[in-house]
Amino acid sequence: MAQALRLAERGLYSTQPNPRVGCVIADSSGVIGSGWHQRAGEPHAEVFALREAGARARGATAYVTLEPCAHYGRTPPCADALVAAGVARVVIAAEDPFPQVAGRGIEKLRAAGIVVDTGLMREPARELNIGFFSRIERGRPWLRVKLAMSLDGRTALANGESKWITGEAAREDVQRWRARSSAILTGSGTVLADDPRLTVRLGASADTVGAGFIPPLRVVLDRRLRTPSGSHLLDGSAPTLLLHAPQASAVDPRFAAVECVSVAEHDQALDLHAVLALLAERGCNEVHVEAGPTLCGELFAAGLVDELLLYVAPLLLGDRARPLLCLPPLTDMAARWQLRTLDQRQLGSDIRLLLRPKIS
Repeated sequence: MAQALRLAERGLYSTQPNPRVGCVIADSSGVIGSGWHQRAGEPHAEVFALREAGARARGATAYVTLEPCAHYGRTPPCADALVAAGVARVVIAAEDPFPQVAGRGIEKLRAAGIVVDTGLMREPARELNIGFFSRIERGRPWLRVKLAMSLDGRTALANGESKWITGEAAREDVQRWRARSSAILTGSGTVLADDPRLTVRLGASADTVGAGFIPPLRVVLDRRLRTPSGSHLLDGSAPTLLLHAPQASAVDPRFAAVECVSVAEHDQALDLHAVLALLAERGCNEVHVEAGPTLCGELFAAGLVDELLLYVAPLLLGDRARPLLCLPPLTDMAARWQLRTLDQRQLGSDIRLLLRPKIS
């Protein structure tokens, strides 16, 4: 199963909106077939593994990181393929919550007399597809906020200058996180201040990401459609979605290369829950946020941040520089936002922290 998970990880940048899945088929002599889901719309992991195993799959055991599908989508059911191949046992890491599967794959295998075991390395399998599980089970994508700060918790000078707080290794690392995401989200304030591109520039990571890479959707929360003509986000270089208030008019030639969609408002701002629900409907699994302290603070205050990707540079910007987050004032320490550290590593002279909110 560990080998199947390593195979599944090869689809990290190319399977969305589908989950990343790996499969290994083994008999008493060892591994006889392996494969992974490489791209949405193409064969699933089980099909590649069965092709490699051939007739030797009969009587063998298949290790699959996610419950085999039991429905006809863009490809035939993998459960049927395993039955037809005559495997004797299927070991599944995680059950598939997708309504058209959700236990039906397991039922189909057992009805054919195949022994089915579930739960082996379930947590790593769910972690690999954390955005997929979030979208299906919670109705919203997994939301990851990326921020970079100085040692004194500042993200830019008072005049807005922020290039570059972190070094080259950290910036290259950010590109890989962008690449694995379904969407990169920002606010109109960041667009006006920085004119970002929000595209994936792989550089040295190109070989790691691979040829099947799917460019993430660029999403701009622009309530009053303030994004000016000539902005990089209007250049058509990547699929782009501008979300605006219902009363704002998107009839303007500057938006010819992007899609504009209205979203409900809440307290004179775009309803962030509605934004994430809309992105889930569009198949977004992981949403990567690169925005200013106001929008990032609003996401935290709304309880929508699932993960914080924080880069810390060994420098000081002073107390007049811009803060990391704009959060509501607290009246006592019991109300503080508590985070737990999942990972910490050195990238050049910078430190990267991967954190998640503590669940009480």
